[in-house]
Amino acid sequence: QGKQKKARKYAVMKRMISLRDQRINEKERAKAAAKKKKEDPSAIKEREVPQHPSCLFFQYNTQLGPPYHILVDTNFINFSIKAKLDLVQSMMDCLYAKCIPCITDCVMAEIEKLGQRYRVALRIAKDPRFERLPCTHKGTYADDCLVQRVTQHKCYIVATVDKELKRRIRKIPGVPIMYISRHRYNIERMPDDYGAPRF
Repeated sequence: QGKQKKARKYAVMKRMISLRDQRINEKERAKAAAKKKKEDPSAIKEREVPQHPSCLFFQYNTQLGPPYHILVDTNFINFSIKAKLDLVQSMMDCLYAKCIPCITDCVMAEIEKLGQRYRVALRIAKDPRFERLPCTHKGTYADDCLVQRVTQHKCYIVATVDKELKRRIRKIPGVPIMYISRHRYNIERMPDDYGAPRF
């Protein structure tokens, strides 16, 4: 004999024990909601305002000056190789001053992950003229790392051709962006009295 078919009742919920029930273990029991205090309209409201960096004179960054420290992104090295540009020399041609390319641990890890095809980029990144910056955070997502670094220390120029990263860095005042156009390096948001003429 088969089982008797039971008509399903719709929208019937299983009865659940309340989270504040005495039978639940005391540690797992939900605390009774504390009564909300009525806000005093005459009380002075406190709000946290981020401190404005002292190195900025409006949008003009006074910390920028030769020798320039340039944070290099992964794709910037790859596109430089494609355009047959020497990184350090082309940076000096762009800014007319000594430039120190800086490579973070995240960028180095990204290049290493790209594998055998990008071994030239890896060899360039390990150049002794490049400064290595250690990373203390978790993960190896270079974009977040670069954005966080320039937000904290506004003494860097960011070299990238990534549209998304450029868009994020444009929101941070006083950080110039170096990019590749017409087979040479160009810079945006740099004070006019520094470096080569813009094209």
